[in-house]
Amino acid sequence: MRDLPSFTLAGYDKGRGLLTQALWFAVMNTLFMSWFCPARVRVSLLRAFGAKIGEGVLIRHRVRVLWPWKLDIGDHTWIGEGAWLLNLEPVTIGANVCVSQEAMLCTGSHDHRAADFRYRNAPIVVEDGAWVAVRATVLAGVTVGRCAVAGAGAVVHKDLPELTLQTQDGQRRPVEEPK
Repeated sequence: MRDLPSFTLAGYDKGRGLLTQALWFAVMNTLFMSWFCPARVRVSLLRAFGAKIGEGVLIRHRVRVLWPWKLDIGDHTWIGEGAWLLNLEPVTIGANVCVSQEAMLCTGSHDHRAADFRYRNAPIVVEDGAWVAVRATVLAGVTVGRCAVAGAGAVVHKDLPELTLQTQDGQRRPVEEPK
C-alpha cells in the first residue's frame, strides 16, 4: 500500500534557492512560453538562469523547462513547440539535435516499490544529430545515441544506440547516417 503523505523531497536538490525558482516560474509562464517572445530572447532567458546554450539554437513557443540551470544544449539544436524538458536532474542535448513538437524529456519518476513513493530520478543525454520526434518521450537515465531517432509517439525507457530508430511500438532497427 502506498503511504503518499510520507513522501518527502529528501535527497533531491533543486539546484537553486526558492527565490530563483519562483522568479523562473514567473518568467517562464508570462514571457518565455509566449508566442510573442522571440526565439533569441528565449535563449537569452535560459542563459540568464544558468543554462548552457550553444550558438544557433532555436527554441519555439510553449516549450517548458523545469530548471534552466540543469540544462545544457549544443550548437544548432531545435526545440519544437510544446516540448517539455522536465529536468529534475541534468539534461544534456548535443549539437544538431531536433526535439520535435510536444516531445518530453522526463528525468524524474517515483520508486513504485517504495511505500513513500520516493523519487527515482536520473539524467538524460541526447547525443549529437539525434531526433526525438513529435510526442516521443525519453525517460530518466536514458541516453539517445548519436544520430538515433526516437520515432513519433515512442517511449524510450532504455538507452537507444547510435544510428537506431525506435518506433512507437518499441521496435528498433538501424538507420543510415544522415548525409
